[in-house]
Amino acid sequence: MAADKNVTRIKAKDVSPKAAKAVTGKKVKKAPKVKKTPKNPFLKALYGIGGYFKGAWYELRQVRWPTRRATWELTLAVILFSAFFVGIIVLLDLLFKSLFELIIT
Repeated sequence: MAADKNVTRIKAKDVSPKAAKAVTGKKVKKAPKVKKTPKNPFLKALYGIGGYFKGAWYELRQVRWPTRRATWELTLAVILFSAFFVGIIVLLDLLFKSLFELIIT
């Protein structure tokens, strides 16, 4: 049973990169290949824009999106956090207003 689970460990002192197998068994996707850019500036600009969107799409596919429940929990946390600090700012504003009225009158 122990022989079935081979894990490749990579240490910082390893000089040559080794093909490491993922522990979860998922395949690692490779980055999109970079092509040569053309000499024409117009085509070069078009290729740059296309390469940007291709890279952005590749990065979006790697994102681990939160679940619906996690999204609601985080939204509630942001709302509560914001309400707490709004309360603190309102209290400070009232405090400074009363202090300035005491000083001026």
